[in-house]
Amino acid sequence: MSLGGASERSVPATKIEITVSCRNLLDLDTFSKSDPMVVLYTQSRASQEWREFGRTEVIDNTLNPDFVRKFVLDYFFEEKQNLRFDVYNVDSKTNISKPKDFLGQAFLALGEVIGGQGSRVERTLTGVPGKKCGTILLTAEELSNCRDIATMQLCANKLDKKDFFGKSDPFLVFYRSNEDGTFTICHKTEVVKNTLNPVWQPFSIPVRALCNGDYDRTVKIDVYDWDRDGSHDFIGEFTTSYRELSKAQNQFTVYEVLNPRKKCKKKKYVNSGTGGTQLNFTVAIDFTASNGNPLQPTSLHYMSPYQLSAYAMALKAVGEIIQDYDSDKLFPAYGFGAKLPPEGRISHQFPLNNNDEDPNCAGIEGVLESYFQSLRTVQLYGPTYFAPVINQVARAAAKISDGSQYYVLLIITDGVISDMTQTKEAIVSASSLPMSIIIVGVGPAMFEAMEELDGDDVRVSSRGRYAERDIVQFVPFRDYVDRSGNQVLSMARLAKDVLAEIPEQLLSYMRTRDIQPRPPPPANPSPTPAPEQP
Repeated sequence: MSLGGASERSVPATKIEITVSCRNLLDLDTFSKSDPMVVLYTQSRASQEWREFGRTEVIDNTLNPDFVRKFVLDYFFEEKQNLRFDVYNVDSKTNISKPKDFLGQAFLALGEVIGGQGSRVERTLTGVPGKKCGTILLTAEELSNCRDIATMQLCANKLDKKDFFGKSDPFLVFYRSNEDGTFTICHKTEVVKNTLNPVWQPFSIPVRALCNGDYDRTVKIDVYDWDRDGSHDFIGEFTTSYRELSKAQNQFTVYEVLNPRKKCKKKKYVNSGTGGTQLNFTVAIDFTASNGNPLQPTSLHYMSPYQLSAYAMALKAVGEIIQDYDSDKLFPAYGFGAKLPPEGRISHQFPLNNNDEDPNCAGIEGVLESYFQSLRTVQLYGPTYFAPVINQVARAAAKISDGSQYYVLLIITDGVISDMTQTKEAIVSASSLPMSIIIVGVGPAMFEAMEELDGDDVRVSSRGRYAERDIVQFVPFRDYVDRSGNQVLSMARLAKDVLAEIPEQLLSYMRTRDIQPRPPPPANPSPTPAPEQP
């Protein structure tokens, strides 16, 4: 999943586990329901080719599968990692490559799953003309380094009788709790036929799969009666934790299996909210005359019909990754250093969409559209002031200090800065706020001033006061241009390096403010919909 760039990767990849479910799938079988399986493909940034990464198990006779088999991916915040999920109906006598077995597909980036509320997203499946294909649900969780293996055996006594002509055919489904009060499936046992006192076979499961290394995390175990048509009957449930389960090494631990549907239904559970931090992305683009006339091919802003300018490439490269972590996909976008019509007023912070009341643009494509429109209407002028837009974002960041919001400002410039003293002061003041600044330099300038603002070697200071944190990351775009002219590869290389420091900068703010991750809310006691047994 990783992509080579202009520098060596110094931080190991984060392991992310993806859990897959589907709802309301197409029914392709005549006398039963579909037997779905999901195939994951990853895309190479260099060649754009899709390569199969893995497959879930096949679950018989269901249109609403919850797959136990997970996908574990290497995750890099700074890269756009495109994923494709194809869903097939798999019969023992067919091959999934046949079009008639195709149930639909969904395209999205790994960052979209991680950036979703509760690290969970739902996407509509498409690809079968004239048919509603249902949806796919994806849940992401960072895996711990726990390497323990749990081996256990369960049995039950006097379960409810569910079958009319015989006893029940029970099986167990294990779920681990999530931060938003929901549960993720992590294991299924085999079915024990025709008994109310089943003894299931011993099995081993990684502790990481059961509770991700958190011994006190709630584990819910549901008991079902298997039915051939997939409509398994819920018998009951109980909750525990790995710590409780591990106490039974030398003795039996007894749990009462309860069916909440048989109890008086009083209060419905309302979850207690979700953890995580929302990123807020703001763009500021240099419209000073030193960039050259946008109508001339020599200009850094030249709008060629054949390829993007360096400004547009930098904006697209960084923005397409950042937007996955911004829930509303609305981005304030500003220009600086231009004369505005009709009176020719010089502005160091004008909205690209020409709306002073609402500078938000819809997605990165909306930012690009407003940027191109501004190039057609304003006059590139000067001087180059960074401080006004930095202070603008800082004022927004200063309003929220509980760790729920973090602001990222992208400045794209040709590097000729006119307010160095004021910019240093703005950076020092902003260093105590939940905020990072990315500066991308375009063009042939030497960028000494930008290197000074970066503060990697010497922390930025102003009037004897040093920045509390290093919040500025500067990169010259020319260092990432692919020699073969591959713009996609150039943008991938740029994004990888320019975004690499953001996670650590965010964590450094949290640490300096002693902001801890929010604890998981109480687990959802309501029964989970009946799963499908393979």
